[in-house]
Amino acid sequence: MDTFKFKLKVKEKPATKRGMLSIISSVYDPLGFLTPLVLPAKRLLQELCRKKCDWDDPIPPAFQQKWNKWLTDLEKVVYFKIHRCVKPAGFGRTVSAQLHHFADASENGYGTATYLRMQNMDERVHVTFLFGKARVAPLKTVTIPRLELTAVVAVRVDKMLQSELQLPLKKTCFWTDSTSVLKYIKNEDRRFQTFVANRVTSIRVNSDIAQWRYVPTSMNPADDASRVLKAEDLMKQRWIEGQSSYGNLKRRGQHFLWIQVSLPTTQK
Repeated sequence: MDTFKFKLKVKEKPATKRGMLSIISSVYDPLGFLTPLVLPAKRLLQELCRKKCDWDDPIPPAFQQKWNKWLTDLEKVVYFKIHRCVKPAGFGRTVSAQLHHFADASENGYGTATYLRMQNMDERVHVTFLFGKARVAPLKTVTIPRLELTAVVAVRVDKMLQSELQLPLKKTCFWTDSTSVLKYIKNEDRRFQTFVANRVTSIRVNSDIAQWRYVPTSMNPADDASRVLKAEDLMKQRWIEGQSSYGNLKRRGQHFLWIQVSLPTTQK
């Protein structure tokens, strides 16, 4: 089976901010497979910036210990692999394809995970991880409800993938576990402050309100992108397989979500 694998040979660098940045930047992962694993290292570097440590000064012992643990964890990605082909052998002709973007944010950071759902003539469904992206939370403190509006990243990712994929794509679905985000998007009467207004406007311009759905945090794979995740947890495949390991979800409030095995869908 043709698969993507990671062959990392981390060069020895001084335990300084400059050395840390060099190692973090050397992890070549354009599709974001390792996004949840790399975020903790970026968070560590951000904390050093917050403490105003110089670029070439040795990092404090407490940070050194965390950094060493992350380097040890990074070595385990040699066991990580993912199928290169988005459509499995023998799947047949694809009659429908749809992008599903999951967004989440926490005090650590925010991110999005994108999956391609395909269905063939026999109504067989296959879900494939396409793209992952995460960023550390801003140094300036932002409330979680506002930070959740970084779901706008999912809209930008959708625009990029729509232009690159040569597939007859149906209308995209966006998933968030933040009811605040859904209320912001649906509220057309209130005037928001600049931070909120800019992000809400971007979401509305590049997507329809009806495309946005609710998903509980426990079933949101993007939760992995916004929190600290170790290599062994990453390889348990929730990040890569999305909701394939979960069963059905019933009605919650005004949002009706139905997730079948390997199939995120909705019912009215």
